[in-house]
Amino acid sequence: MFTGIVEELGRFGGRDGTRFTFEAPLTSAGASVGDSIAVNGVCLTVVAQGDTGAWHADVVDETLARTNLGRLAPGDPVNLERPLRLSDRLDGHLVQGHVDAVGEVVEPAPRLRVRTGDPGLRYVATKGSIAVDGVSLTVVEVLDDGFTVAVIPHTAAVTTLGLRRPGDAVNLEFDVIAKYVARLLGE
Repeated sequence: MFTGIVEELGRFGGRDGTRFTFEAPLTSAGASVGDSIAVNGVCLTVVAQGDTGAWHADVVDETLARTNLGRLAPGDPVNLERPLRLSDRLDGHLVQGHVDAVGEVVEPAPRLRVRTGDPGLRYVATKGSIAVDGVSLTVVEVLDDGFTVAVIPHTAAVTTLGLRRPGDAVNLEFDVIAKYVARLLGE
């Protein structure tokens, strides 16, 4: 479980088949094999430590098909977050690291507009929470084909959201509470 508060803007080091390398001094410092780390909102498992400040994860075909991780090029920045501990404050919202859809940036930050044709858009509500590339954000407006969020200058500077341009793919995780409520109501 994560909060959507990015701890580190790391770099994608490259891949060897399905083994991905991430260069990230902060998140790799305390990481052990078996730990979870969210990369652009995707929960990955540390399978090996790399050179100083790097760690490795195996990424399966299902994850590559459902996220933007397969589009990463060596050197690309990535949002990184270690999992929530029960003693931590919950500054963002509950984020599982299970991507629901990939959206397309229509308009960049600070008024980030994302298009998605995913039926999960029904879980998005004005003033509700959404994770975009693993970043916890508040929805400003729900549109027929997507939504808008306001990205403050600090968030734009310390995450990939300030770098996203029209046409870029972003990982989306809809609010887990909304998904459970809809399921309980039989929707």
